Amino acid sequence: MGSANTTGSAARKARIEEMRRAEQARERRGRVLVIGGSVLAVVALVAGGVFVVRSQSGDDASAADSKASGKFVTGADGVRTWKGKLGRTHVARTVKYPTEPPVGGDHNQVWMNCNGDVYTKALNNMNAVHSLEHGAVWVTYNSKAAKADVDALAAKVKKTPYTLMSPDDAQADPIMLTAWGNQRTVKGASDPNVDAFFAKFVQGKQTPEPGAACTGGLAQ
Repeated sequence: MGSANTTGSAARKARIEEMRRAEQARERRGRVLVIGGSVLAVVALVAGGVFVVRSQSGDDASAADSKASGKFVTGADGVRTWKGKLGRTHVARTVKYPTEPPVGGDHNQVWMNCNGDVYTKALNNMNAVHSLEHGAVWVTYNSKAAKADVDALAAKVKKTPYTLMSPDDAQADPIMLTAWGNQRTVKGASDPNVDAFFAKFVQGKQTPEPGAACTGGLAQ
């Protein structure tokens, strides 16, 4: 019996020692992964700091997003069309867009409601771009826009499904109209180009996801 107990005790000790070694090995691997992840995070932050992007709204604007490339080409009708690639990935990070307002690219998974919604505060571009993907036209204005024009455009948007409107003091011109991959400046609410842009781009051929919802998203 004594020999059997001694053998059993030795076996238990051996198993415990084996488990301890395995646990120590896991801890070492965990420390390596944490250190490696920290190094990668630092490298990413440094790279992000070096990769500085300037927002532009002219024809020579080029893509800042790694999943977008191209430039604007202005047509005879005055509409600037993005020629190149626009990413469509849902991301949680902040995206640096090459234009203001952006005309497409990677964006947040949640869209801004765009069923004739008029917002009084600036929107998160990543949510608004998702609305463009659904075929919405986005009307934006800065502090230089006349109040009468802003009011008239708001009234039009409220009557038009698949549209939204918001202030954007970062944009270059007083009033701008944006659809996925397309953008133009207009002189005011009575500019005939407003109706032309709406007619062509509200759920137009440029829409990546025609018929997708413009409700059920964010409402600011």
